[in-house]
Amino acid sequence: MPMIDALWPEDALTPEAEARLVKDLTDILIKAEGYDPRNPVAQGVTVLHLHRPAAVFVGGERSKAVRYRIIPSAPEGQYTDESRNALVKAVTEAVARAEGRPFDEVASRVWVFPTEIPDGTWGSRGAIFRLPAIHALLAGESERSFGEERLARRRREKARITLEAAIDAISAGSAAS
Repeated sequence: MPMIDALWPEDALTPEAEARLVKDLTDILIKAEGYDPRNPVAQGVTVLHLHRPAAVFVGGERSKAVRYRIIPSAPEGQYTDESRNALVKAVTEAVARAEGRPFDEVASRVWVFPTEIPDGTWGSRGAIFRLPAIHALLAGESERSFGEERLARRRREKARITLEAAIDAISAGSAAS
């Protein structure tokens, strides 16, 4: 059940380019979560909210260049470092295609914030959906355990990062004593 919040001004793109960008962003997010963008169930639950900022300021001055802010949200466990990096690059490439400009001309104006929603806090249809249930919906009931594995992998990664930080803090405290 991917969700995208996208922000760009009303007149940033032609209507055709904007429609193509919205479709590209939808497909990119579905793929980043490990699903087939041709899956009609995945397409049917992927929602993009397009927000139209009245103005964007850089350094306190109104920006003359169009800026994009894309916030793809997924349930905890869907992203890896590799998939987040690929997602940011693919989104930036999609914006470059929509503008009809080279990647390097567009990249500094595209901000992408892949966000994971903690398991147990993703709600829709009046209920909480956990990653294993979401995975079963999008990939088939026989694949529910893969969602469980993804969530466990993400939690191990978070625990490792926390443990390493604690060890570093203890080491730094010992060295200062």
